[in-house]
Amino acid sequence: MPRIPTTASKGPMSYAIFQLARAHRAHAAALLRAMDLHPGQELLLMQLFDRDGQTQSELLESVGLDHSTVSKSLRRMQDAGLLIREPAAHDRRVMVVHLTDKGRAMRQPIAALWQTLEETSARNLSEQQAESFVDTAYAIAEALTSRALPQEESE
Repeated sequence: MPRIPTTASKGPMSYAIFQLARAHRAHAAALLRAMDLHPGQELLLMQLFDRDGQTQSELLESVGLDHSTVSKSLRRMQDAGLLIREPAAHDRRVMVVHLTDKGRAMRQPIAALWQTLEETSARNLSEQQAESFVDTAYAIAEALTSRALPQEESE
């Protein structure tokens, strides 16, 4: 276990989450680089594998990233020939994103990458520990995204 800085000693779980997220992202980035993808692009592709023809706004909402990050990623992915963006028929200001054949062909390699990342991440865990971790991680995410107002403010 790494030495926790004294300033972070009141938040050992938060520091562990930070360390985990950083290590996981670095490992994922290395795997993605081998596929000529940047981190986050695989998440956009996964959304399009499930439902091609989404608007940029729908994609933005589904991956939870900011507008400029998604826009930059989609532009890079279009330049790489993975997708096309075109104005919607109902509103020329709305951009609809469609996979190309090259983009659709990424489904299996991304699924394999995700499986490799999962196996590496869970290597030191029992099946029960891995399942418990998933439940715990989602419980923490829920607590962070649905923060209740502090007592003083809500009274």
